[in-house]
Amino acid sequence: MTEKDYNECVTQYADNVYRFIVKNIRQEEDAKDIVQTAFEKLWKNREQIISEKSKSYLFTVVYHQMIDHIRKNKRILLQEDFKQDIKIDYQQHNKFSKEAITNALYKLNEVQRSLITLKDYEGYSYEEIGEIMQLNSSQVKVYLHRARLALRNYIVKPENII
Repeated sequence: MTEKDYNECVTQYADNVYRFIVKNIRQEEDAKDIVQTAFEKLWKNREQIISEKSKSYLFTVVYHQMIDHIRKNKRILLQEDFKQDIKIDYQQHNKFSKEAITNALYKLNEVQRSLITLKDYEGYSYEEIGEIMQLNSSQVKVYLHRARLALRNYIVKPENII
């Protein structure tokens, strides 16, 4: 990978990588740090990376750093109560729907949340997700199906509906 390829990679994928991390960890500052570290690793290893594989390499590095960050924070922080009192009026219905889906997404484990984010929010193929998460495409399909079922089951519970 040349310096030009690296710069193109930064321009092309920085927003996607950042959005992927923010959706998973909900902390913008930590997400910026993770993305910056991933691009540093990409720069340090640029000579070993084929330009066509830079996207996969970048998302793989970011995914693993995110998992490390989540595990580290789980050891440090006490588990918080995620239930919130929500007041809803008719104008906030769309906002609530989005929040309900987001809250449900955060009830999933890291792997499930990452799969849904990569497939449904970022639009990656099963093969690309497999490369990023080091799974084969069959595993991606099965795990994604289970994640969607868990998401659906959480959303349709009576206590989670308005």
